[in-house]
Amino acid sequence: MMKENLNDLKIFVAVAQAHSFTRAAAQLGLSRSALSHAMLALEARLGVRLFIRTTRSVSTTDAGTRLLSTIAPHLDGIQQGLTSLTSLREKPAGTVRITAHDHAITTVLWPRLQPLLRDYPDVKIELNVDYGLTDIAAQSFDAGVRSGTRVDKDMIAVRIGPDLRMGVAGSPEYFQGKSLPELPRDLTDHSCINLRLPTHGGLYVWEFKKQDIPVNVRVDGQAIFNNTFLMLQAALQGVGLAYVPFDMIEPHVKAGRLVSVLEDWCPPFPGYHLYYPSRRHASPALNLVIEALRYRPQGDERARTGEKK
Repeated sequence: MMKENLNDLKIFVAVAQAHSFTRAAAQLGLSRSALSHAMLALEARLGVRLFIRTTRSVSTTDAGTRLLSTIAPHLDGIQQGLTSLTSLREKPAGTVRITAHDHAITTVLWPRLQPLLRDYPDVKIELNVDYGLTDIAAQSFDAGVRSGTRVDKDMIAVRIGPDLRMGVAGSPEYFQGKSLPELPRDLTDHSCINLRLPTHGGLYVWEFKKQDIPVNVRVDGQAIFNNTFLMLQAALQGVGLAYVPFDMIEPHVKAGRLVSVLEDWCPPFPGYHLYYPSRRHASPALNLVIEALRYRPQGDERARTGEKK
């Protein structure tokens, strides 16, 4: 009954403001006869006459004029409220929570998302450093970042960075009096800086590959961190060998602060991908983040990755 009353009041306002059942019917997408029957029913329920009908026009009675002045502002307010909700749905706003490796945050996420915060003041970004395979749904994250394309079946993966490769390096001071490792197994004769993983508290096994032959090595050393940037710093200080993304050690190798080894055992692999639940309707803020992070290779790299313009 309430819904019918509201519909009848909406029809009443349309007819009263248009001064015509025909024009009001066209505005509302209803038939003229449907509007006429609705208004006759409304007048019967209220017990007063609302319209003066002639062959040329329709005008309101004193009761109709009073009803129009009473309800029209409220109906306009309701419509404006609904319109404002729609604009909020279309306008990027709210917090987007992402869990990622610190290297991914430093090299990809933050450089691209920082300008976004300036352009969209209603959007907030929360970046959480995590080396584990986080269950983003259970931990209430909107998205996560992993290298490669391996994600759960109910997730969508979007490439956000170029191919990566790992690197092994130590300082010239560390290598004084020592032989450079030529094979991954030679690392067992060296002091290596380990990475502690959050999953089961284990140490990361260093992974190598040459001619499609994988080789994994469990290394040992005096220093253990749960952060690759601290591992790099320890390597620069001569503590041992670090196994980190090559772009972290490259500038130090060029400057002579580090010596890179086993490069032919560290081939490139698919870079970082953003993954998120395959919901039919992602929030405007998340869609904004996805597009800001989406990787768009250029030149030779575009051809190598097979991505089309």
